[in-house]
Amino acid sequence: MKLLTLNTHSLEEPDYAKKTEKFIEMLEKEQPDIIALQEVNQTIRENEIPDIMLDGYIRCGTFNRPVRQDNHARYVVEELRKRNVYYYWTWTSAKIGYGKYDEGMALLSKKPIKRAQEFLISKGDDYENWKTRKTLGIQVEGCKDWFFTVHMGWWNDEEEPFTDQWKCMSHTFDDSMYQEGSIWLMGDFNSQADVRGEGYDLIRNAGWKDTYLLADEKDSGITVAEEIDGWRKEDKRSGVYKNEKRLDYIFVNKPECVKSSKVICNGDHYPVVSDHYGVEITV
Repeated sequence: MKLLTLNTHSLEEPDYAKKTEKFIEMLEKEQPDIIALQEVNQTIRENEIPDIMLDGYIRCGTFNRPVRQDNHARYVVEELRKRNVYYYWTWTSAKIGYGKYDEGMALLSKKPIKRAQEFLISKGDDYENWKTRKTLGIQVEGCKDWFFTVHMGWWNDEEEPFTDQWKCMSHTFDDSMYQEGSIWLMGDFNSQADVRGEGYDLIRNAGWKDTYLLADEKDSGITVAEEIDGWRKEDKRSGVYKNEKRLDYIFVNKPECVKSSKVICNGDHYPVVSDHYGVEITV
């Protein structure tokens, strides 16, 4: 099984069309079984598309916002279909991003999606507040595991601290529906692996396994190499201006045999397509 996660920075990313084409070319070659994407945007004022016209789409929740014409996940899935690469997919929006997007997250699966779940992890659910956070998960046909795409807040945020969001999410997994198989958390955790006593340590101390550490083969693990949105204030607070960070992870709650973990779309393994690099593991 091959899993991939990427914070896409979609629509807002410079040279978006060119970089998205490179991303699609990478997916055509790699064809991960599960793809977890964050910052999957669509323009608020674009035309809606009825669900019935969206190939492979599974709506998560009755009242979720409609998919619109320039939805990033929709575009990626449809372009892959033109290349005879087929994915089932789901998407949810958590908030308004950059004042003009429905900003959300998506999961793509080679197998049909059996169940899709979303839940709020932030204390607030104001759609116009950029700090509102959701998590989206799927279970696919023939597999007991759950796969979640995750985009966390920051450790020291006074309104929406990382600790509260993690507590909300981890309590949700106490439900019996998640207990049969493994739970995979894939995404941008906004927490540095080399900073002690904060988000990364909180997750690992709760018993979750970092698949980067489990992997027989691995690289540097660095997923951010430059100053990015959201981290300027954090870097100033800490007084440590370190551009290279490992912020994107794939965690699992049970021991798994991980063959490899590699950073992808970083200029070495495929072209850069976002302000984050991706992580791909083979289990």
